[in-house]
Amino acid sequence: MELLRISKAAKRLGIHPMTLRQWAIDGKIPFSWVGRERRFSLVDVENMKRGSDSATSRPRRGVLYVRVSGSSGQESSLDAQEEELLATSTGEVVKIVKDRGSGLRENRPGLNRVLAMVSAGSVTVVRVTHEDRLARFGVGWLKRLFSVYGVTLEVLHPKKSGGRDELLEDFASLVTTFAGRLYAMRSAQARKRLLAESGQCTGEDRAA
Repeated sequence: MELLRISKAAKRLGIHPMTLRQWAIDGKIPFSWVGRERRFSLVDVENMKRGSDSATSRPRRGVLYVRVSGSSGQESSLDAQEEELLATSTGEVVKIVKDRGSGLRENRPGLNRVLAMVSAGSVTVVRVTHEDRLARFGVGWLKRLFSVYGVTLEVLHPKKSGGRDELLEDFASLVTTFAGRLYAMRSAQARKRLLAESGQCTGEDRAA
């Protein structure tokens, strides 16, 4: 049985090696470990090439997503992410989406645009340099959502996380969010207590 390296197998399928790696992780194609490298059976690759997976029959249309945590500055980081993704892209790059904000925030304008493109069927792949560019938590759920629409998430550097400074900023953002919610809860409770006391005083005054 002939085993192919990931680069050769991806070339036969006409896809990016990152896509094939993700298919292997998701269980869409069998593979074997040879040392620390994944190898793919020529038979399995040819079977998939003949159209066993619908993703191979669609033209590759990608959206590149880049993010930094700060609201200002860090343009060099955005540019570096964009350049790296463009240099490794194949097929059509439909759009480059940029976000500024913590990866803990779910309601990000750029992320919302990506989700809209995925649900509209206008892309087949979402590409990021690192997994935590897309989100700090819940990436697994996003992958499942993408797969429902036949879209693959490609992570250029699967195991490398963001910098220490951004982790600290995310931690500060998390603390601030919870502190704000706690303050809001206490404020609501204080308002209820004041209203109750005001009503009680009014009742006593009327009784007098």
